[in-house]
Parts: sequence; structure tokens; C-alpha cells
Amino acid sequence: MDAGLTAALAALETEGVNPRTTHLDQLNAQQLVQLLHSENHLVPAALDPVLPHIALAVECIAQRLKTGGRLFYIGAGTSGRLGVLDASECPPTFSVPPTLVQGIIAGGEVALTTSIEGAEDSPEQGASDLRARGVSSADAVVGIAASGRTPYVMGALHYAKSIGAAAIAVANVTAPAIGAEADIVIAAVTGPEPLTGSTRLKAGTAQKLILNLLSTGTMVLLGKTYGNLMVDVRPTNVKLRDRAIRIVEKATGAIRADAESVLTAAGWQVKPAILSILLGCSPAEADTLLQNSAGRISEALTTRR
Repeated sequence: MDAGLTAALAALETEGVNPRTTHLDQLNAQQLVQLLHSENHLVPAALDPVLPHIALAVECIAQRLKTGGRLFYIGAGTSGRLGVLDASECPPTFSVPPTLVQGIIAGGEVALTTSIEGAEDSPEQGASDLRARGVSSADAVVGIAASGRTPYVMGALHYAKSIGAAAIAVANVTAPAIGAEADIVIAAVTGPEPLTGSTRLKAGTAQKLILNLLSTGTMVLLGKTYGNLMVDVRPTNVKLRDRAIRIVEKATGAIRADAESVLTAAGWQVKPAILSILLGCSPAEADTLLQNSAGRISEALTTRR
């Protein structure tokens, strides 16, 4: 490693030596987990200064999705895996098609379980992977890189911005280099890791929190909830059908038997079942009302009443 690269890495907050954990190898198990977890407590506070930026990103992504766009997460290593994870959880949670929110990781699917050396070093590959998914000006792209300088992510964001897609950077250092390629920059500075350079720890935890906020906030703005109830859940198994019944019970005050009966009549779609009970109409009429109200139960209730 040349001197210039060594100096550049040393300047990154994520690569610094944590003075609180220099004795890590001298601790017993109890002391070790206590110290590691004390570092975890610092992560949520790192998000506080960037909440306005996260809110801007949520509004931006929601607007893109409302007008037919899609959301792409792209990253390498831990950052890429977290993006794929968040994307994969959107369909069962919010009943959206798997194409609406997509995760892309440097090195492809094999990189989800195996380290692919060098996969993150090509900015051209980042751009190529977006082109392969047909990313357009209608879409939003979230590039994730703890160091804020991953070439793969840099190339992806540069390409996204060049074609008019919304480009959002998520990093864990001050003034990340990928920010120059982004419309919105979310830089949650988590500082030196307890295990030097292991950004799957504090930086990864911060990224998981940020992606949770981005996807959940976006879906709420898109009308995927009623109050804090997950009314677009897809009940594909026994556990989720039971959850759907309980959601209808909570939203309407109906007894379990009635909630299950209406859900069955509604094809196990929670939203029309709730609206059908609240308005005393058929599930088919409830479904029509929802279609005319952008899928929002509250709006459909106001329209009908």
C-alpha cells in the first residue's frame, strides 16, 4: 500500500483506532460484550444531525415511486448486503412487487455470502449494474458506503445522476467523496469502530437504521399503513394470516370471527377488509374506494362519508 493511500485511509473516521477499545483482547466475555455494546449506544445519536437529510430522501423517494419509479440500493460488502436485506423485506411487509425496491451488491448474488475481492474497486461496474437493471430518470438510487469513497458506489451514483435519477448517498464519514455525485447526502458519522476498520459494526448498524427509516418512511407516505398498522401485509402463511386478522380486529373493533370472515371475502386483503367493516359495504366496493383514494384508508373513509 503506498503512502498516499495509507494516509487517506488513516484520515477516515471509520478507519481510526478507537481509544476506548485498545484493550479488547484482554477482556473476559462479560467485559467484552459490555464494552462492545457501549459502543452501540453511540450509533443512534449519530443519526440525529442527519434526520433532516433522511426526511428529504424519504420525500424524494416517495415522489419517485408515486410516479412509477423504483428504488435501488447499491453497495459493496456489508453495505450492499444491508441494501439487499432491506429491499427483500419490502414485498412481504408492504405487498409491493419485488421490482419496486431492489438491492444491488458488488460481485452479484454470490457476494451475499462470500467476500468477492476487488468487486468494489470498479466505478464502471457500478454504472453497468444499474444499466443492467434498466435504471432511468424516473428512479431513485441510494448508494451506500461506510467510507464514503467506494469506487463501485461512486460510479453508480455518477451514472444515476447523469441520467436524471435521484441520487442519494449514505456514508459514515464527514464530507464523503460520494457526496459529490449525489443530490442528497446522509453522512451519519459513527467514528472509529471498536474493532478497527470493521464497519459491519457501528457503521453497519447506522446504515441499517437509515435504510429502515428510508423504506418505512417512504411506504407510510405511499399509504401503506393505517395509523401504525401494517395494513398492506401479505398474509402468505399461518403466522401472517393470524397477524392480518389481528390487524383487522384492532382497526375496526370487530371480533375475531367477523374479521376472519370479511378477510376471506376480501381475498385476504387487509385494507378492503378494514374499509368494508368500517363503512358497512362490500369488499368489492371498499376496493373501488381504495383505488380512488390512492390506497389510503383514511382518505377513502373521508370520501365515502
